[in-house]
Amino acid sequence: MDKNFINYHRPAIGTEEIREVIACLKSGWLTTATRTKQFEADFAKFADAKFAVAVNSCTAALHLALEAVGIREGDLVIVPTMTFAATAEVVRYFNAIPVLVDVNEDDFCIDLDQAEDIIKRIKSREKVVGVPKKHNGVKAIIPVHYGGQPYDVNKCRKLCRKHGLFLIDDAAHVCPAYYKDEKGRWQYAGKGADIACYSFYANKTITTGEGGMATTDNQAWADRMRIMSLHGISKDAWKRFTKSGTWYYEIVAPGFKYNMTDIAASLGIHQLKKANKFMAERKKLAEAYGKALKGTLGIILPKEKPGTKHSWHLYVIRIDSAVTGIHRNKAYDKMKAAGIGCSVHYTPLHLHPYYRKKFGFKKGDFPVAEKLADQCLSMPLYPGLPRKSFQRIISTLKGIVK
Repeated sequence: MDKNFINYHRPAIGTEEIREVIACLKSGWLTTATRTKQFEADFAKFADAKFAVAVNSCTAALHLALEAVGIREGDLVIVPTMTFAATAEVVRYFNAIPVLVDVNEDDFCIDLDQAEDIIKRIKSREKVVGVPKKHNGVKAIIPVHYGGQPYDVNKCRKLCRKHGLFLIDDAAHVCPAYYKDEKGRWQYAGKGADIACYSFYANKTITTGEGGMATTDNQAWADRMRIMSLHGISKDAWKRFTKSGTWYYEIVAPGFKYNMTDIAASLGIHQLKKANKFMAERKKLAEAYGKALKGTLGIILPKEKPGTKHSWHLYVIRIDSAVTGIHRNKAYDKMKAAGIGCSVHYTPLHLHPYYRKKFGFKKGDFPVAEKLADQCLSMPLYPGLPRKSFQRIISTLKGIVK
Protein backbone atom coordinates (compact mmCIF):
# COMPACT_ATOMS: atom_id res chain seq x y z
CA MET A 1 0.00 0.00 0.00
CA ASP A 2 1.13 3.55 -0.81
CA LYS A 3 2.53 5.04 2.41
CA ASN A 4 1.56 8.52 1.24
CA PHE A 5 -2.08 7.58 0.77
CA ILE A 6 -4.39 8.94 3.47
CA ASN A 7 -6.89 6.25 4.34
CA TYR A 8 -10.56 7.14 4.59
CA HIS A 9 -10.65 5.13 7.81
CA ARG A 10 -8.25 3.35 10.13
CA PRO A 11 -9.30 1.42 13.27
CA ALA A 12 -7.72 2.41 16.58
CA ILE A 13 -6.48 -0.92 17.95
CA GLY A 14 -4.37 -0.82 21.11
CA THR A 15 -2.21 -3.26 23.04
CA GLU A 16 -5.14 -4.18 25.29
CA GLU A 17 -7.15 -5.54 22.36
CA ILE A 18 -4.15 -7.40 20.97
CA ARG A 19 -3.36 -9.03 24.32
CA GLU A 20 -6.99 -10.07 24.80
CA VAL A 21 -7.16 -11.64 21.34
CA ILE A 22 -3.93 -13.54 21.98
CA ALA A 23 -5.26 -14.72 25.36
CA CYS A 24 -8.44 -15.87 23.63
CA LEU A 25 -6.46 -17.81 21.02
CA LYS A 26 -4.34 -19.43 23.70
CA SER A 27 -7.43 -20.38 25.73
CA GLY A 28 -8.50 -22.85 23.05
CA TRP A 29 -12.05 -21.44 23.00
CA LEU A 30 -12.59 -19.19 19.99
CA THR A 31 -16.33 -19.01 19.43
CA THR A 32 -19.16 -17.76 21.67
CA ALA A 33 -18.28 -18.10 25.36
CA THR A 34 -17.30 -16.07 28.40
CA ARG A 35 -15.75 -13.12 26.54
CA THR A 36 -18.88 -12.67 24.45
CA LYS A 37 -21.01 -12.79 27.60
CA GLN A 38 -18.76 -10.20 29.25
CA PHE A 39 -19.04 -7.93 26.22
CA GLU A 40 -22.83 -8.24 26.34
CA ALA A 41 -22.94 -7.35 30.03
CA ASP A 42 -20.56 -4.43 29.57
CA PHE A 43 -22.48 -3.09 26.61
CA ALA A 44 -25.88 -3.35 28.32
CA LYS A 45 -24.52 -1.25 31.19
CA PHE A 46 -22.87 1.22 28.82
CA ALA A 47 -26.05 1.68 26.74
CA ASP A 48 -28.34 1.79 29.80
CA ALA A 49 -30.27 -1.28 28.61
CA LYS A 50 -31.46 -4.27 30.61
CA PHE A 51 -30.39 -6.79 27.97
CA ALA A 52 -27.81 -7.00 25.18
CA VAL A 53 -27.39 -9.74 22.58
CA ALA A 54 -24.08 -9.91 20.71
CA VAL A 55 -24.22 -11.01 17.08
CA ASN A 56 -21.99 -11.05 14.03
CA SER A 57 -23.31 -7.85 12.38
CA CYS A 58 -25.77 -5.01 12.74
CA THR A 59 -27.68 -6.59 9.85
CA ALA A 60 -28.13 -9.71 11.98
CA ALA A 61 -29.28 -7.57 14.92
CA LEU A 62 -31.88 -5.80 12.76
CA HIS A 63 -33.11 -9.10 11.36
CA LEU A 64 -33.44 -10.63 14.83
CA ALA A 65 -35.18 -7.49 16.14
CA LEU A 66 -37.86 -7.62 13.45
CA GLU A 67 -38.34 -11.34 14.03
CA ALA A 68 -38.66 -10.82 17.78
CA VAL A 69 -41.42 -8.23 17.49
CA GLY A 70 -43.29 -10.44 15.04
CA ILE A 71 -42.85 -8.90 11.59
CA ARG A 72 -44.44 -11.16 8.98
CA GLU A 73 -45.02 -11.39 5.25
CA GLY A 74 -47.10 -8.50 3.98
CA ASP A 75 -46.30 -6.14 6.88
CA LEU A 76 -45.16 -2.60 6.12
CA VAL A 77 -42.06 -1.10 7.74
CA ILE A 78 -41.10 2.58 7.44
CA VAL A 79 -37.45 3.08 6.36
CA PRO A 80 -35.56 6.22 5.27
CA THR A 81 -34.32 6.00 1.70
CA MET A 82 -30.99 7.60 2.70
CA THR A 83 -29.36 4.61 4.34
CA PHE A 84 -27.21 1.55 3.79
CA ALA A 85 -28.69 -1.56 2.18
CA ALA A 86 -29.16 -3.47 5.44
CA THR A 87 -31.87 -1.19 6.87
CA ALA A 88 -34.36 -2.20 4.20
CA GLU A 89 -33.08 -5.61 3.14
CA VAL A 90 -33.83 -7.13 6.55
CA VAL A 91 -37.48 -6.19 5.94
CA ARG A 92 -37.37 -8.14 2.69
CA TYR A 93 -36.08 -11.23 4.54
CA PHE A 94 -39.67 -11.63 5.78
CA ASN A 95 -41.18 -10.78 2.40
CA ALA A 96 -42.45 -7.68 4.18
CA ILE A 97 -42.45 -4.31 2.43
CA PRO A 98 -40.06 -1.42 3.21
CA VAL A 99 -41.99 1.84 2.86
CA LEU A 100 -39.38 4.41 1.89
CA VAL A 101 -39.43 7.96 3.23
CA ASP A 102 -37.41 11.08 2.42
CA VAL A 103 -34.98 12.73 4.85
CA ASN A 104 -34.37 16.18 6.33
CA GLU A 105 -31.91 18.36 4.46
CA ASP A 106 -30.24 19.68 7.62
CA ASP A 107 -29.30 16.33 9.21
CA PHE A 108 -29.88 13.54 6.61
CA CYS A 109 -32.20 11.83 9.15
CA ILE A 110 -35.70 10.53 8.46
CA ASP A 111 -38.41 13.09 7.72
CA LEU A 112 -40.91 12.15 10.43
CA ASP A 113 -43.57 14.54 9.13
CA GLN A 114 -43.51 12.78 5.78
CA ALA A 115 -43.47 9.42 7.55
CA GLU A 116 -46.69 10.28 9.40
CA ASP A 117 -48.29 11.63 6.24
CA ILE A 118 -47.50 8.36 4.45
CA ILE A 119 -48.90 6.32 7.35
CA LYS A 120 -52.14 8.31 7.21
CA ARG A 121 -52.37 7.88 3.44
CA ILE A 122 -51.85 4.14 3.76
CA LYS A 123 -54.59 3.92 6.40
CA SER A 124 -56.87 5.89 4.06
CA ARG A 125 -56.05 3.40 1.29
CA GLU A 126 -54.50 6.10 -0.87
CA LYS A 127 -51.85 5.18 -3.41
CA VAL A 128 -48.32 5.39 -1.99
CA VAL A 129 -45.31 4.72 -4.22
CA GLY A 130 -43.80 1.31 -3.50
CA VAL A 131 -46.75 0.05 -1.44
CA PRO A 132 -48.77 -2.81 -3.03
CA LYS A 133 -52.56 -2.92 -2.84
CA LYS A 134 -52.53 -5.94 -0.54
CA HIS A 135 -50.70 -5.53 2.75
CA ASN A 136 -51.14 -5.88 6.51
CA GLY A 137 -50.62 -2.24 7.43
CA VAL A 138 -47.66 -0.42 8.96
CA LYS A 139 -46.16 -2.37 11.87
CA ALA A 140 -42.75 -0.80 12.57
CA ILE A 141 -40.32 1.99 11.77
CA ILE A 142 -36.53 1.75 11.45
CA PRO A 143 -35.05 5.27 11.71
CA VAL A 144 -31.32 5.80 11.26
CA HIS A 145 -29.06 8.02 13.36
CA TYR A 146 -27.31 9.20 10.20
CA GLY A 147 -23.55 9.63 10.52
CA GLY A 148 -23.85 9.71 14.31
CA GLN A 149 -26.43 12.54 14.47
CA PRO A 150 -29.39 11.32 16.55
CA TYR A 151 -32.72 11.70 14.76
CA ASP A 152 -35.62 13.33 16.66
CA VAL A 153 -36.18 10.43 19.07
CA ASN A 154 -38.88 12.15 21.13
CA LYS A 155 -40.94 12.98 18.06
CA CYS A 156 -40.51 9.47 16.68
CA ARG A 157 -41.66 7.85 19.94
CA LYS A 158 -44.82 9.98 19.87
CA LEU A 159 -45.42 8.88 16.29
CA CYS A 160 -45.01 5.22 17.26
CA ARG A 161 -47.36 5.51 20.23
CA LYS A 162 -49.96 7.28 18.11
CA HIS A 163 -49.96 4.66 15.35
CA GLY A 164 -49.05 1.55 17.37
CA LEU A 165 -45.65 0.95 15.76
CA PHE A 166 -42.57 -0.90 16.98
CA LEU A 167 -39.51 1.37 17.04
CA ILE A 168 -36.38 -0.46 15.88
CA ASP A 169 -33.28 1.75 15.90
CA ASP A 170 -30.64 1.43 13.20
CA ALA A 171 -28.00 2.66 15.62
CA ALA A 172 -25.06 1.52 13.50
CA HIS A 173 -23.45 4.98 13.69
CA VAL A 174 -23.97 5.88 17.34
CA CYS A 175 -21.67 4.19 19.79
CA PRO A 176 -21.97 6.49 21.54
CA ALA A 177 -24.25 9.46 20.87
CA TYR A 178 -26.82 11.14 23.10
CA TYR A 179 -30.07 13.10 23.02
CA LYS A 180 -32.20 14.96 25.54
CA ASP A 181 -35.51 13.26 26.33
CA GLU A 182 -38.81 15.06 26.88
CA LYS A 183 -37.78 15.86 30.47
CA GLY A 184 -34.45 17.33 29.38
CA ARG A 185 -32.37 14.37 30.59
CA TRP A 186 -29.45 13.09 28.53
CA GLN A 187 -30.13 9.61 27.17
CA TYR A 188 -28.04 7.15 25.16
CA ALA A 189 -29.09 7.34 21.51
CA GLY A 190 -30.61 3.85 21.35
CA LYS A 191 -32.46 4.22 24.65
CA GLY A 192 -35.68 5.47 23.06
CA ALA A 193 -36.22 2.39 20.89
CA ASP A 194 -37.97 -0.90 21.58
CA ILE A 195 -34.85 -2.59 20.23
CA ALA A 196 -31.65 -0.79 19.19
CA CYS A 197 -29.15 -2.36 16.80
CA TYR A 198 -25.46 -1.41 16.69
CA SER A 199 -22.59 -2.07 14.31
CA PHE A 200 -18.98 -2.88 15.14
CA TYR A 201 -17.83 -3.15 11.52
CA ALA A 202 -14.22 -2.22 10.77
CA ASN A 203 -14.93 1.46 10.06
CA LYS A 204 -17.34 2.11 12.94
CA THR A 205 -16.73 4.16 16.08
CA ILE A 206 -15.72 0.99 17.92
CA THR A 207 -14.94 -2.24 16.11
CA THR A 208 -14.79 -6.00 16.47
CA GLY A 209 -13.88 -6.42 12.80
CA GLU A 210 -17.33 -7.75 12.04
CA GLY A 211 -19.98 -7.64 14.73
CA GLY A 212 -23.16 -6.14 16.12
CA MET A 213 -25.35 -5.85 19.20
CA ALA A 214 -29.07 -5.67 19.90
CA THR A 215 -30.24 -4.00 23.12
CA THR A 216 -33.68 -3.93 24.71
CA ASP A 217 -35.45 -3.64 28.05
CA ASN A 218 -37.88 -6.42 27.06
CA GLN A 219 -36.71 -9.82 28.35
CA ALA A 220 -38.99 -11.82 26.05
CA TRP A 221 -37.51 -10.13 22.99
CA ALA A 222 -33.97 -10.55 24.31
CA ASP A 223 -34.54 -14.26 24.96
CA ARG A 224 -36.03 -14.71 21.50
CA MET A 225 -33.15 -12.93 19.77
CA ARG A 226 -30.61 -14.95 21.74
CA ILE A 227 -32.23 -18.26 20.79
CA MET A 228 -32.71 -17.28 17.15
CA SER A 229 -29.12 -16.06 16.87
CA LEU A 230 -27.88 -19.66 17.16
CA HIS A 231 -30.08 -21.99 15.09
CA GLY A 232 -33.08 -21.73 17.40
CA ILE A 233 -31.33 -23.95 19.93
CA SER A 234 -32.64 -23.83 23.49
CA LYS A 235 -30.90 -21.50 25.94
CA ASP A 236 -27.25 -21.79 26.92
CA ALA A 237 -26.45 -23.67 23.72
CA TRP A 238 -22.92 -22.23 23.79
CA LYS A 239 -22.24 -24.10 27.06
CA ARG A 240 -22.83 -27.59 25.64
CA PHE A 241 -19.10 -28.22 25.09
CA THR A 242 -18.06 -26.92 28.51
CA LYS A 243 -17.60 -28.86 31.73
CA SER A 244 -20.95 -27.60 33.02
CA GLY A 245 -22.80 -28.32 29.77
CA THR A 246 -24.34 -31.36 28.11
CA TRP A 247 -24.59 -32.71 24.59
CA TYR A 248 -28.38 -32.55 24.72
CA TYR A 249 -30.19 -29.60 23.14
CA GLU A 250 -33.55 -28.81 21.61
CA ILE A 251 -34.39 -26.76 18.53
CA VAL A 252 -37.37 -24.62 19.40
CA ALA A 253 -37.50 -22.56 16.17
CA PRO A 254 -35.81 -22.42 12.75
CA GLY A 255 -33.12 -19.93 13.73
CA PHE A 256 -30.05 -18.40 12.15
CA LYS A 257 -26.25 -18.47 12.52
CA TYR A 258 -25.64 -15.01 13.90
CA ASN A 259 -23.60 -15.53 17.08
CA MET A 260 -20.53 -13.43 17.87
CA THR A 261 -17.20 -15.16 18.46
CA ASP A 262 -15.01 -14.69 21.53
CA ILE A 263 -12.24 -13.49 19.22
CA ALA A 264 -14.44 -10.59 18.10
CA ALA A 265 -15.63 -9.96 21.65
CA SER A 266 -11.99 -9.77 22.79
CA LEU A 267 -11.70 -6.63 20.67
CA GLY A 268 -15.09 -5.32 21.73
CA ILE A 269 -14.45 -5.52 25.47
CA HIS A 270 -11.56 -3.08 25.24
CA GLN A 271 -12.90 -0.96 22.37
CA LEU A 272 -16.00 -0.25 24.47
CA LYS A 273 -13.85 1.04 27.33
CA LYS A 274 -12.42 3.60 24.92
CA ALA A 275 -15.72 4.57 23.25
CA ASN A 276 -16.11 7.92 25.02
CA LYS A 277 -12.44 8.73 24.48
CA PHE A 278 -12.82 7.96 20.77
CA MET A 279 -15.93 10.12 20.67
CA ALA A 280 -14.06 13.05 22.18
CA GLU A 281 -11.25 12.68 19.64
CA ARG A 282 -13.74 12.50 16.76
CA LYS A 283 -15.53 15.61 18.03
CA LYS A 284 -12.23 17.48 18.24
CA LEU A 285 -11.40 16.52 14.66
CA ALA A 286 -14.91 17.46 13.48
CA GLU A 287 -14.47 20.88 15.10
CA ALA A 288 -11.11 21.24 13.35
CA TYR A 289 -12.78 20.48 10.01
CA GLY A 290 -15.46 23.04 10.74
CA LYS A 291 -12.94 25.72 11.65
CA ALA A 292 -10.69 25.01 8.66
CA LEU A 293 -13.51 24.89 6.10
CA LYS A 294 -15.71 27.65 7.50
CA GLY A 295 -16.47 30.23 4.85
CA THR A 296 -15.28 28.08 1.95
CA LEU A 297 -17.67 28.93 -0.88
CA GLY A 298 -19.70 26.00 -2.13
CA ILE A 299 -19.03 23.71 0.84
CA ILE A 300 -21.89 23.08 3.27
CA LEU A 301 -20.71 21.72 6.62
CA PRO A 302 -22.49 19.28 8.97
CA LYS A 303 -23.66 20.53 12.35
CA GLU A 304 -24.53 18.98 15.69
CA LYS A 305 -28.22 19.69 16.33
CA PRO A 306 -29.33 21.27 19.63
CA GLY A 307 -30.22 18.79 22.35
CA THR A 308 -27.93 16.09 20.91
CA LYS A 309 -24.36 14.86 21.13
CA HIS A 310 -23.08 13.68 17.75
CA SER A 311 -20.85 10.58 17.60
CA TRP A 312 -19.12 11.93 14.47
CA HIS A 313 -18.89 8.50 12.91
CA LEU A 314 -19.03 10.37 9.61
CA TYR A 315 -18.02 13.90 8.69
CA VAL A 316 -20.13 14.56 5.61
CA ILE A 317 -19.67 17.80 3.71
CA ARG A 318 -21.82 18.89 0.78
CA ILE A 319 -20.31 20.29 -2.41
CA ASP A 320 -22.65 22.67 -4.21
CA SER A 321 -21.57 22.40 -7.83
CA ALA A 322 -23.61 25.49 -8.76
CA VAL A 323 -21.18 27.51 -6.63
CA THR A 324 -17.93 25.55 -6.96
CA GLY A 325 -18.30 24.64 -10.62
CA ILE A 326 -17.23 21.09 -9.83
CA HIS A 327 -19.47 18.10 -9.16
CA ARG A 328 -19.00 15.90 -6.13
CA ASN A 329 -17.99 12.93 -8.32
CA LYS A 330 -15.20 14.94 -9.90
CA ALA A 331 -14.10 16.22 -6.50
CA TYR A 332 -13.99 12.64 -5.21
CA ASP A 333 -11.85 11.59 -8.18
CA LYS A 334 -9.45 14.48 -7.64
CA MET A 335 -9.13 13.74 -3.91
CA LYS A 336 -8.37 10.11 -4.69
CA ALA A 337 -5.84 11.09 -7.35
CA ALA A 338 -4.18 13.27 -4.73
CA GLY A 339 -3.83 10.25 -2.46
CA ILE A 340 -6.74 10.97 -0.12
CA GLY A 341 -9.46 8.42 0.58
CA CYS A 342 -13.04 9.69 0.79
CA SER A 343 -16.43 8.02 0.49
CA VAL A 344 -20.11 8.66 -0.28
CA HIS A 345 -22.95 7.88 2.16
CA TYR A 346 -25.24 6.98 0.39
CA THR A 347 -26.95 6.39 -2.91
CA PRO A 348 -30.62 6.45 -1.80
CA LEU A 349 -32.27 3.03 -1.78
CA HIS A 350 -35.01 4.02 -4.23
CA LEU A 351 -32.40 4.69 -6.93
CA HIS A 352 -30.89 1.19 -6.75
CA PRO A 353 -31.96 -1.28 -9.49
CA TYR A 354 -33.61 -3.78 -7.13
CA TYR A 355 -35.94 -1.23 -5.51
CA ARG A 356 -36.74 0.46 -8.82
CA LYS A 357 -37.67 -2.84 -10.43
CA LYS A 358 -39.42 -4.45 -7.46
CA PHE A 359 -41.38 -1.48 -6.11
CA GLY A 360 -41.57 0.95 -9.02
CA PHE A 361 -39.48 3.75 -7.56
CA LYS A 362 -38.00 6.36 -9.89
CA LYS A 363 -35.82 9.41 -9.79
CA GLY A 364 -37.72 12.33 -8.31
CA ASP A 365 -39.66 10.31 -5.74
CA PHE A 366 -37.55 11.59 -2.82
CA PRO A 367 -35.98 14.90 -3.93
CA VAL A 368 -34.22 15.84 -0.69
CA ALA A 369 -32.34 12.54 -0.46
CA GLU A 370 -31.44 12.82 -4.14
CA LYS A 371 -30.09 16.34 -3.66
CA LEU A 372 -28.00 15.28 -0.67
CA ALA A 373 -26.74 12.16 -2.43
CA ASP A 374 -25.61 14.27 -5.36
CA GLN A 375 -23.58 16.59 -3.10
CA CYS A 376 -22.33 14.58 -0.10
CA LEU A 377 -18.72 13.59 0.44
CA SER A 378 -17.50 11.78 3.57
CA MET A 379 -14.11 12.99 4.73
CA PRO A 380 -11.43 10.98 6.58
CA LEU A 381 -12.19 11.10 10.30
CA TYR A 382 -10.79 8.77 12.91
CA PRO A 383 -8.72 8.87 16.13
CA GLY A 384 -5.04 9.18 15.37
CA LEU A 385 -5.39 10.99 12.04
CA PRO A 386 -1.99 12.75 11.78
CA ARG A 387 -2.01 16.55 11.81
CA LYS A 388 0.05 16.68 8.60
CA SER A 389 -2.49 14.43 6.90
CA PHE A 390 -5.35 16.64 8.10
CA GLN A 391 -3.65 19.76 6.76
CA ARG A 392 -3.09 18.03 3.42
CA ILE A 393 -6.76 17.04 3.25
CA ILE A 394 -7.89 20.63 3.88
CA SER A 395 -5.47 22.24 1.41
CA THR A 396 -6.29 19.68 -1.29
CA LEU A 397 -10.04 20.05 -0.88
CA LYS A 398 -9.87 23.85 -0.91
CA GLY A 399 -7.72 23.74 -4.03
CA ILE A 400 -10.24 21.49 -5.77
CA VAL A 401 -13.31 23.63 -5.03
CA LYS A 402 -11.54 27.00 -5.35
